[in-house]
Amino acid sequence: MTADARLGAWPVDDGAVAFRLWAPDAAQVELVLAGAAIPMLREPDGTHWVHAAAGHGDRYRFRLPDGSEVPDPASRWQPDGIDGPSAVVMPGHHAWLTGQRNPVAWSDMVIYEVHVGAAGGFEALIAQLPMLAETGITAIELMPVAQFPGNRNWGYDGVFPYAPAQAYGGPDALKGFVDAAHAAGMAVLLDVVYNHFGPQGNHLARYAKAFFRSGHSTPWGEAIDFSQPQVQRFFIDNALMWLQEYRFDGLRLDAVHAIADDSFLQQLSDAVRAQVPHACLVLENERNQAHWLRGAYQAQWNDDFHNALHVLLTGENEGYYAAYAGRAEALLARCLAEGFAWQGEPDLHGVPRGEASADLPPSRFVVFAQNHDQVGNRALGDRLSTLVSTPQLRMVTALTVLTPMVPLLFMGEPWQTTSPFLFFTDFEAPLDEVVREGRRREFAGFSAFADAASRARIPDPNDPATLQASCVASPGADPTAQAALAWLRELLAARRRYLQPGLEQARSLGAMVLGAGAVQAGWQLPAGQWWVAINAGAEAVAHSLPEGDSPLQLPAGSRLAPKGGLQLRWLPA
Repeated sequence: MTADARLGAWPVDDGAVAFRLWAPDAAQVELVLAGAAIPMLREPDGTHWVHAAAGHGDRYRFRLPDGSEVPDPASRWQPDGIDGPSAVVMPGHHAWLTGQRNPVAWSDMVIYEVHVGAAGGFEALIAQLPMLAETGITAIELMPVAQFPGNRNWGYDGVFPYAPAQAYGGPDALKGFVDAAHAAGMAVLLDVVYNHFGPQGNHLARYAKAFFRSGHSTPWGEAIDFSQPQVQRFFIDNALMWLQEYRFDGLRLDAVHAIADDSFLQQLSDAVRAQVPHACLVLENERNQAHWLRGAYQAQWNDDFHNALHVLLTGENEGYYAAYAGRAEALLARCLAEGFAWQGEPDLHGVPRGEASADLPPSRFVVFAQNHDQVGNRALGDRLSTLVSTPQLRMVTALTVLTPMVPLLFMGEPWQTTSPFLFFTDFEAPLDEVVREGRRREFAGFSAFADAASRARIPDPNDPATLQASCVASPGADPTAQAALAWLRELLAARRRYLQPGLEQARSLGAMVLGAGAVQAGWQLPAGQWWVAINAGAEAVAHSLPEGDSPLQLPAGSRLAPKGGLQLRWLPA
């Protein structure tokens, strides 16, 4: 298809706007624009289209055969929310301040994941960019910004995948943030959701039932049918829009294990590589499918690293941590040496999970000690800063950023904020109560929330105070926050010096368990060998690191101190 065959409203060469809607279940559709109803032409595949004069901000809807009017599912702007009309966006409306730039190389990425609303909005986040850049952060990853119901949401309930949320300022505010981040020398990544639509405000099933797979669902909504060419086009064009019109440097695809048709992932990658070859494409994929990381995709979020490390630190063994309990050291060592902990072995339900990953470069894995899921999916949104000691936090930060994988830090983590990150929404009744009670039932199987009284303490996602409690303030002059930032700056300076120059060529030298709570690992880089050892256990343990330079000022000796012991070695080639 040509560019003007994109679904939605896009300007075309004759000065008009091409409006296109895939509505195979509708015999006739009209465009309602400027008070007039304009009949649309119907193509054999069920696409309805018309060219009409329109300008930036002009509102429009589509009128179905029953007389009802719906917004455009490919709307690029919903200025009045999910129930209002769609609005035309003219790509030249925003005046970019930054021109062509050299993108941040994948090997230089140090990613900071952030929720726009909990950060105080784009203006507050822009104000933090100099501090983040000076610390050594090189990329900002935004949680989903697609238009969602109400004014508060994590973003995974979006119903207009093309439209930046009006609660954050809409298209121009988003472009302004990308512009500012680029001016600060930082890359910008975006989390996109292609596996489902949110539970409120999606009208597609009324006129395009084939958009969804009949009889199939995901944990969050109806499964999408990616065998349909127009569905493929809908999401591929969406990815290209973020990368081209909004100038994002890469995308993180949420929960692709909920996309049943694997061929779509290859189609999307092929389309992006053909048109935006520098773009970074990252997966979240519970299936641990290593084959996607051998060319089609840059990397995958490695939940195994987090889960094993978290169990090592806290001893928690409920929920998905149960699979790591009693063997967290061995599984963390395998992550450090081979990427995935699960490479085809049966999970707790006896289902094989994962593919062999030892041949992959370490840079194919994004590692983290915290992220929005791992903090926000806790009943009270606890951060590690409230669960473990300062020496353990320093050790965890060092392990996360000083492996030759790509590190991700969650908002506030660089200064170890103690504010929670909770699950928040802004749904209308009765969905608000369904979500609130569902959230509380979800934790009924956890010992800390076994009785109704304890579950009643779980914050109501729909209460505005839940978002307010999750907001992260800047570190200011707080001495604890400044000490944490200083430690991160020191670590990232070492990463730039020793790891980043040869990151893509790094290969494992193996990893081993040293004792309860303690592991060590090494990697060969072009300029030398890099070794790290940590001890989260209650007893001091001996390490077996080779003799070499110590990149940081750490206590000398052949033993790792308990609950926070750390050693590093660099052996020049």
